[in-house]
Amino acid sequence: MPCSWRTSDLQLLLMLTVFLVAECISASSNSTQQLALSGNLNSSQSPTEVNISLTVLVDTKTVLSCPSILLRNVVITTWEIFLRDKPPCIRAYRRDTNETTETNCTDKRMTWPDRPDQIPALQIDPVAITHEGHYRCTVATPDGNFQHVYQLQVLVAPEVTLFQSENRSVVCKAVAGRPAARISWMPAGDCVSDYEYWGNDTVTVQSTCHWADGNVCIVSCSVFHETGNWSRYIELNPGAKTSKTLIILYSILPVIIVVIVGFVWLLKIIGCRKYKLKKTEPTPGVEEDEMQPYASYTEKSNPLYDTTNRVKTSQLLQSEVDGMNLHTL
Repeated sequence: MPCSWRTSDLQLLLMLTVFLVAECISASSNSTQQLALSGNLNSSQSPTEVNISLTVLVDTKTVLSCPSILLRNVVITTWEIFLRDKPPCIRAYRRDTNETTETNCTDKRMTWPDRPDQIPALQIDPVAITHEGHYRCTVATPDGNFQHVYQLQVLVAPEVTLFQSENRSVVCKAVAGRPAARISWMPAGDCVSDYEYWGNDTVTVQSTCHWADGNVCIVSCSVFHETGNWSRYIELNPGAKTSKTLIILYSILPVIIVVIVGFVWLLKIIGCRKYKLKKTEPTPGVEEDEMQPYASYTEKSNPLYDTTNRVKTSQLLQSEVDGMNLHTL
């Protein structure tokens, strides 16, 4: 009995010890989590650095702001600009001396939007593709430094066109977009996409689709881009399907036209030669027949000819009368 009592007491003591240890560990863990949570809240309320991803449309104006700090506490405001293939541009404003300095800043499109002592922001007007890069504003105060870091991405809206090609094929193009656009079709067809990359980091996407099913009458393409979405539709022309017979006809039609023109030209040459031969051959009796009407006309119509005949006739009669008178004597 005594041995069994001691054993049960020891078991009870062991269970109480394990329970107390578990409670202590749980309480310690909860307090640690509360401390960590409160630390996170404090750090979120006053962050020293903020990273911002910003997308801007090309040829627009944008303003990049600095951390929101009371201006009377600001000692120096500094903008550091890192662009591709260019040295860093540094713009700084010192409040106690009211001075601004610039280093390697040659782009006149990036300026202070107002007086730096009032709005220490950076303005870009207009935005170009070359302005894509990192921008960091650092505000120095007696309580420490605070930063806003911008990752600037410049977008270019594509120009969307849709037109029908031959053999019931349709082409949808998103020209010079940045980044590349995405194209989808309704209804789905046999489609192929091509990409053309330009020197200014823009991309032209061309999607060509073919519908062999003659029941498809209207098709549409949708263009998706970070700057917006576009939709275009077109009605398929049933006569756009070119048959083999038409292809053969179109290929031999120029030959037929050349043959016809050559035949007409040859007939014209032969006719001209026959006419020339007939004109140059002499015809017997033509000159006499042609001269007789002229002579008769001359005799009948010429007054000089008639006067001459009358004179000759009167002279002849006078000579006969004189002869008769001599004979009577």
